[in-house]
Amino acid sequence: MKPIPRRRFLESSMAAGLALGAPRLMTGAEPRSGGPNEAVRVGVIGLGATNAVGGVGGRGHQLIGRLREISGARIVALCDADQAHLDREVKAARDREGKVAAHTDLRRILDDKNIDAVVIALPNHWHALATVWACQAGKDVYVEKPFSYNLWEGQQMVAAARKYGRMVQVGTQNRSSTFLRQVFERLKGGELGAIRFAHALVYRARNGIGSGDPPASPPATLDYDLWCGPAPKKPLTRNQLHYDWHWVWDTGNGEIGNNGIHVIDICRWALGQDGPPPRAMSIGGRFGFHDGGETANTQVALLDYRPAPLICEIRNVSVAKGADPMGSFRGRNKGIVIDCEGGYFAGDSSGGAFFDRQGKKIQDIADGDTPKALETAHLSSFVAAVRSRQTSDLTCEALQGHHSTACCHMANVSHRLGKQTAPEAIRTAITGNGELAAAFDRCSEALRKNGVELDATPATLGPWVTLDAKQGRFVGDFADAANKLSRRTYREPFVVPEITEG
Repeated sequence: MKPIPRRRFLESSMAAGLALGAPRLMTGAEPRSGGPNEAVRVGVIGLGATNAVGGVGGRGHQLIGRLREISGARIVALCDADQAHLDREVKAARDREGKVAAHTDLRRILDDKNIDAVVIALPNHWHALATVWACQAGKDVYVEKPFSYNLWEGQQMVAAARKYGRMVQVGTQNRSSTFLRQVFERLKGGELGAIRFAHALVYRARNGIGSGDPPASPPATLDYDLWCGPAPKKPLTRNQLHYDWHWVWDTGNGEIGNNGIHVIDICRWALGQDGPPPRAMSIGGRFGFHDGGETANTQVALLDYRPAPLICEIRNVSVAKGADPMGSFRGRNKGIVIDCEGGYFAGDSSGGAFFDRQGKKIQDIADGDTPKALETAHLSSFVAAVRSRQTSDLTCEALQGHHSTACCHMANVSHRLGKQTAPEAIRTAITGNGELAAAFDRCSEALRKNGVELDATPATLGPWVTLDAKQGRFVGDFADAANKLSRRTYREPFVVPEITEG
């Protein structure tokens, strides 16, 4: 069967249906000072390392490029704690935008009354404090994924958006995909029957990050104290500071919080779930490298939504030679698989296909959304909301981003509370859950292909952790330990405040 072009598909689908303190506090939901036809004045906080090994070229740097494509936005200020990153972007910006303010401390941007909104592309451990401070300072916020560093911080971010009346968009840009929206409308309409489960897939090869022995020095151009901010200020246990903070618990959330959040968010959208799951568990570990990394580089997480659960598979270990070293699931090594009673959809925002129960392709859907187009559309919806003051213009508002990020936090909490367990004991523990057992077997085989035997290096079996969504706290077994992992102790003056109503 010939692929159906995206335009035709969409048409048919629509027819069918430091000594420095916190920044200046704003006490009310003040509109931006510019008129409705004036460009939104944007400050970008966190510019990124364009040359970091394993990275994508600096997330802030990328978002600056997308902002320049939006006629209703104007970049007026840039900020990074690394002077080298700041100098790089300021030079380029002044060639394009003319006068652009430059700061190493984000609080100076938040104090500037001539800035309407900020784009936050900082490391995860800074997301909450930067967002809360920005809301308090009367700025609207576009914050990169994952929404928060931990569960409690996400709650404060949502509360700050509500209390101070700010537009807060989360950088899970697949929510702006018209292609996926139409696919999910078809699934919701019962085209393949009821959804049985959802799979979120991230198979991405990564190298080790070194041991930092002896401890590596931060870049000479970096204000390391400011970079650490809310996190403990410790010697580096890795060779590279930038980007590899993802794989250390003090600053990052592992691959599930890095790329897993994107596909988990898509799956939650497909399932129509408007909140975190009632419980979650994780099986995984850090394999293949003896380095300074702490987070799992291989993980199978079960997010126990009902009636259809969500399974996220993370694979980073790839040392085997030959084709397909990490394996695949139903022909995919990234994206999603939505399994239904009468077949399944496999794909991502760039395209996909519908299959019957036997795996025979029913319909190929070509020409989805490009990454750049998605990012531009997502930022455009944020700029539109800043101007309209309508949260309905946002395609991933703070609460939605919090719910999807909570899925990652729940899986990581289970992992961190788990114990290394022999593979047969793991299989016994998950007897009765056929999809989880099959995912674990696929994961074990992929590791075996890459020289990792779980009999010799056991995976960590995490316990079920149960979340009371109304309370925003874990309950039941392991609740005390889980809640302790969901909040941190801060360094003054980088303290995330508890946001109260009123």
